[in-house]
Amino acid sequence: MSNLYPISSTSLVDEAFAKLVEAITSGEFMPGERLSEAKLARQLGISRGPLREALHRLEGRLVVRTPRIGVRVVAFDRDTLEQLFLVREALEGMAARLAAERMTGREQDELADLLDRHAEQPDVASGRSYVQGRTDEDFHFAIVRGARNPRLEQLLLDEVYYQLRLQRLRSSTRPGRAQAALSEHREILAGLQSRDPDRAESAMRKHIRSARFSALADIDATHSATAKTA
Repeated sequence: MSNLYPISSTSLVDEAFAKLVEAITSGEFMPGERLSEAKLARQLGISRGPLREALHRLEGRLVVRTPRIGVRVVAFDRDTLEQLFLVREALEGMAARLAAERMTGREQDELADLLDRHAEQPDVASGRSYVQGRTDEDFHFAIVRGARNPRLEQLLLDEVYYQLRLQRLRSSTRPGRAQAALSEHREILAGLQSRDPDRAESAMRKHIRSARFSALADIDATHSATAKTA
């Protein structure tokens, strides 16, 4: 089902931005795919003015604009993706460390409930995929917010995460990755609940490294398959 349908909100740019993020990160558009402003405006039921402003906000995050070509979904090469994951490991490791010290008991309980809901999702239970949806249902978002560091939150939520959400969708479907990721999340939670910053940071770094290996393996497999059919 498409995430693109007419907008009724008065905040057209904000609403268009949110819907485009969901459509792109859910895989409705492929990396490198050109986006038609006219078609998007029709799907969203808005004029091209608010749409262009929403796309402008996405530039450098999820889309790139090329003269005489237009707007395309961002596509990362292997080196760029690896660099992003290395930055994410450092930043999220720190976020987990701070969250172990600063998250409230209630927030930890809500995080445990969130993982229980994730575990009950059919795709996760069957091992097909582990795709986290809205921001308030994302395990990593909750930890970053629990770190109580606005600058760290801005770096991760407004910059790094937008770009990596594209790859999370693909790498989460690799065989065995869904259950492994859920287990790694539970280990991170255990570090938070024990108020052990070292344990929480170590578990988070291990988790991000595993995600990096999975993402790079996915890229390598895609390139290999493409080369064989060329």
